[in-house]
Amino acid sequence: MRIAAFEVRDDEREAFAAEAERVGVDVDLHAEPLTEGNAHLADGCEGVSTLGQSHLDAALLEALAQRDVKVVATRTIGYNHIDLDAAKRLGIVALNADYAPNGVAEYTVMFILLVLRNYKPALWRGQVYDFSLQGLQGRELRNLTVGVMGTGRIGATVIECLTGFGCRILAYDPHPKAKVAEHAEYVDLDTLYANSDVITLHMPLLDSTYHIINRESIARMKDGVVLVNCARGELMDLDALIDNIEAEKIGGLGLDTVETEGDLIHRDRRTDILTNRGIAYLRQFPNVVMTQHMAFYTDAAVHSMVSCSVDGIKSVLQTGGFRTRLV
Repeated sequence: MRIAAFEVRDDEREAFAAEAERVGVDVDLHAEPLTEGNAHLADGCEGVSTLGQSHLDAALLEALAQRDVKVVATRTIGYNHIDLDAAKRLGIVALNADYAPNGVAEYTVMFILLVLRNYKPALWRGQVYDFSLQGLQGRELRNLTVGVMGTGRIGATVIECLTGFGCRILAYDPHPKAKVAEHAEYVDLDTLYANSDVITLHMPLLDSTYHIINRESIARMKDGVVLVNCARGELMDLDALIDNIEAEKIGGLGLDTVETEGDLIHRDRRTDILTNRGIAYLRQFPNVVMTQHMAFYTDAAVHSMVSCSVDGIKSVLQTGGFRTRLV
């Protein structure tokens, strides 16, 4: 059994070697994303593993089907870069990865604290030996209300982490969970917007959630609200964020992901001419903390993502369960 893995980072190679030996498969490792132009690299492979920069649209899936690829597995939880309808039509199983929610949940809480305590401008000052305090006064989380949008595994773990701070926690999810309700109060979105000092997003990217944070929804929030996004960039309208940071309606942003980030994420662009003005402009504000889509990035999560991919492909090929199967 042979698998072709694409977008393989150096930190994944050891995990791929260990998992391939453990389950008894051969894995060809490729650093570049999978495209129609290099689909021939999957020749002789029954399964393909990718990350989020490989856009598995209908044309690419068709090219893989012609090469007898039966399974595509993304080493990410999100799967909006896969055309699921095309995969189903072509008889290709689509799999996503799974990993413990703790890394992203802890990163989310870190972001909340960094923004509330004005860490970014404090860091800037410290680097030039300016140890003044003016403008750096923060807020204590215990005195605030935090709204959590989406209470799946990550959102629920964020809520669990926040309980130790003594803050009031509001939650929104179309499918409330009894265990989450022990620590948070489920409310509708309007109530969450109107009452939350901090709002953090943990929703999948769907047609119904695209730009769920927009000019209209921000207008319904408290003045000075802090927004955190460690989920999907397209959940937030980038232009709306910029305008409302400028207007001081938004008091701070913690962003591990931003829409239009595709050409930037996980690449060294220091010597390039960048055309993504929105991200370049947003990141210069002192109350905006941005990182390079790395909330997931822990040793445990990386190994789990590789393991899910290799295990999932082998399991499907062995059982013949040829259908779309996502966790």
